[in-house]
Amino acid sequence: QVQIVESGGGLVQAGGSLRLSCAASGRTFSIYGVGWFRQAPGAERDFVAAISWNGGSTDYTDSVKGRFTIARDNAKNMVYLQMNSLKPEDTAVYYCAARTRASLKNYNRGLTDYNYWGQGTQVTVSS
Repeated sequence: QVQIVESGGGLVQAGGSLRLSCAASGRTFSIYGVGWFRQAPGAERDFVAAISWNGGSTDYTDSVKGRFTIARDNAKNMVYLQMNSLKPEDTAVYYCAARTRASLKNYNRGLTDYNYWGQGTQVTVSS
């Protein structure tokens, strides 16, 4: 089992920054990758960014490229999402998820690619 806890959400004005944190505990040695997803009210949960646990390769959805940065600290079992130049359309609940299943895919952007999820943290960007 892997436990995931997100933190760092809040209210910020457009153009501002936030850093989300994702703490993993339990069988962290079994993690292959970690992803961030977000869900706006009335919308589906969408992929935001992902990072491999060992190699550190990253992937981003187009709408956040150049603004968001995902990073990991394996020693602390932490993954971070630095969000800059925030826009009102970034408003959503942000979820961190861990993948403990090996994948042959270059990218793991699907909800079903991840089998451990946190409870989410609210990010609200005011205009």
